[in-house]
Amino acid sequence: MKTSSGFGVLVLAASLMLTATAEAKLTIGDPAPPLQPGKWIQGDAVPGFDTNHIYIVEFWATWCGPCRAAIPHLNELYEKFKDHGLIAIGQDVSEQNEDGVAPFVNKMGTNMTYRVALDDKSQNPKGAMATTWMEAADQHGIPTAFIVNRHGVIAWIGHPMGLTEPVIGQILADKFDTDSFAKKYEKDQLVAKQRNALYQKLRTAMKSKDWDAADAALAEMEKAEPENASRQWGPMRLQILLGRKDYAGAYKLAESLSDEGVAGLQNELAWTLATTKGVDQRGLILAEKIANHANQAANEQQPQYLDTVARLQFMNGRTNEAVATEQKAVDLAPAEMKNYLNKFLTDYQQGKLPDMNE
Repeated sequence: MKTSSGFGVLVLAASLMLTATAEAKLTIGDPAPPLQPGKWIQGDAVPGFDTNHIYIVEFWATWCGPCRAAIPHLNELYEKFKDHGLIAIGQDVSEQNEDGVAPFVNKMGTNMTYRVALDDKSQNPKGAMATTWMEAADQHGIPTAFIVNRHGVIAWIGHPMGLTEPVIGQILADKFDTDSFAKKYEKDQLVAKQRNALYQKLRTAMKSKDWDAADAALAEMEKAEPENASRQWGPMRLQILLGRKDYAGAYKLAESLSDEGVAGLQNELAWTLATTKGVDQRGLILAEKIANHANQAANEQQPQYLDTVARLQFMNGRTNEAVATEQKAVDLAPAEMKNYLNKFLTDYQQGKLPDMNE
């Protein structure tokens, strides 16, 4: 199943969650671990850290929607500060197909000009960088960026979209208040652990279809993060209502959430309704209406939104429209999306609804 970014049902914060590990062994103020890439895809190799530069080491993967969304921001920072001593490294990890990384980077062209490296999996299938950096720092989601200062010390860890020009400038000038940031980071990590514990409780309840427990866990999460609670957790509440077979309540919630006008949220709501067994014709008509709102907001330029519209057109009995819409999605899709969208297109052409469990 997919979200507005193309993959997965739930995206926590703005990152895709990886496997959780034990307590952090690497944090702000610690010496940076050595760089252990397996292969440099783009740019000169960086053998180690020196006092003439600061380094952004950003962990990402081609399949990760939030990672792709962060690339232009990171590239803009790199281009602005590269002549002042900034080296940026896009460290690929948890890649589903490493053969696709180089073509992806080549296609990005001037939008991704910083160094890119694959992980070294010769001794560890998880990857040396994934283990000694991400796992050691108790970081479970990508994209995640580390900044190493001129002293070889980790000065900053976080989502790359949180990186600003003042932060880069202060670290370059050796004037960044690492101690203050370390305190904030520690507090944020504690909040993240609490959030992750609640999420695990919710996921367990959802998997076992214990809707009462799922509802209680979700209420805890909404209470812990009241800002934008409906937008952030609305899709999960929709799934709970659908699980309870409270279709009237589900449709009412979906319509209410759609009225907030957020295209990504609208696409996720429509996709959830389109792929849940038991949704009747009323729900499918509503889902197509919501999907069209998302697609129109994106000027029909987002392949994942077009894909959602195509599925609902087919389910609502308009096969020819579904084929035409899916073809648009294929034409607009990046390389890593084309294969599965082409499969969907073939299914529609053959008069079949794509099976999302295949």
